[in-house]
Amino acid sequence: MTERARDLQQSATDVEKMVWQKLRNAQLGAKFRRQEPILGYVADFVSHDHRLIVELDGGQHAEQTAAHDERRTKLLEQAGFRVLRFWNTDVIANLDGVLETIRARLDETPTLRHQPSGRETLL
Repeated sequence: MTERARDLQQSATDVEKMVWQKLRNAQLGAKFRRQEPILGYVADFVSHDHRLIVELDGGQHAEQTAAHDERRTKLLEQAGFRVLRFWNTDVIANLDGVLETIRARLDETPTLRHQPSGRETLL
């Protein structure tokens, strides 16, 4: 799975690169990782501290792919993640609006910090 994630990082789409340039280095106030393996899937972007996943969907999303995405989203939500999905066309047309939506969702949740004991605590 980590090899697949590495391959996806190296072959990122232009839209993924646009979003990553704005998420990297905690520019929105949260640390994000890109193409991160989680529960057998590779998330486009994830903030573990905020339990937030950001997914970008291209125009290739057929009905079968949409059903797969829905199952994946439910599994991730059951594991305690919140999932935001954006169409590539929305990112291109309104990157600032997409980033504002992500920032608002980050602000809704207390940060989880990992303690040396392996326990998480809310800040």
